[in-house]
Amino acid sequence: MVFPNLAYGTPRKLPKAKSLPGRVVVLDIAFASTAGGASFEKVTLPFIEGLGDRLAMWVDHHDHERHAHYRQDPRFVLRTKAEAPACPELVTPAIVEAAGPVDTICCHGDFDGLCAAAKWIRGGEEPYPGADADARAIDTRLGKPSELGQLLDRALRGRPRDDGLKGLLVRFLVEGARDAGMREIFESAGRELARHEEETLRIAKGYEIEGSLAVCDATSRNGFYDKTMLLLLGQERAKVAVVHDETTVTIAARFDSGVNLLEIFGLEGGMPTRVSVAKKDLPRVLEELRARFG
Repeated sequence: MVFPNLAYGTPRKLPKAKSLPGRVVVLDIAFASTAGGASFEKVTLPFIEGLGDRLAMWVDHHDHERHAHYRQDPRFVLRTKAEAPACPELVTPAIVEAAGPVDTICCHGDFDGLCAAAKWIRGGEEPYPGADADARAIDTRLGKPSELGQLLDRALRGRPRDDGLKGLLVRFLVEGARDAGMREIFESAGRELARHEEETLRIAKGYEIEGSLAVCDATSRNGFYDKTMLLLLGQERAKVAVVHDETTVTIAARFDSGVNLLEIFGLEGGMPTRVSVAKKDLPRVLEELRARFG
């Protein structure tokens, strides 16, 4: 089993195409939306053009209007979040075979993306029974992942900027998730999340509820906080949660809420139930949401 180079990216921040060796597969990285100053034209398109014929496959499950432009290109396996709640389920033996040999995997650095990378290396085979289901539960925050899925997710959230940990996790999954010694590393990383969760719970006490809208100011804090957890705590109180700090305003609703934030704010691309914009847009965001949900 050949272990390719690993690189990590997000819709807004992709590595330089020329820095990625050989043929490249991209997993679980959405086309950039127009939120927060990024855009498909500024971020995604230059990356695609920079890879050129070296792009072996792009597999993703996030909504974007530009998907239609690549419908006839067999290298692009693009679905909406409703069609594929998580990315690993799209990584099938047929897709891996169709792509041919790859030298580099560029993926999102969360459980969903890393699990998809491991499954790709394994030729489309789940790293462990139920891994696809764990990815769905973790990425949608609906349902409960297995004990192993929770362990790995907590490790990544405990050390979100630790690329070394991400690489270890992919290797752990590629080898069938059986190495007890590596589990201890993930347990240690997961314990670091407890401090982040404590701070998140403290910040959540500041939520203000206005009808079906929950708004929280996370600007004043004592260290790192878990934004996803904070948004979920808000969604327990109201249909739509807003968290804003010194740089960003993030709005979220449940995956199955029926709320389309892209339409509400006139944005192109991204998840319909979670968007982020610059802090300067906070007054406009609150005005629009109060009119609809307040």
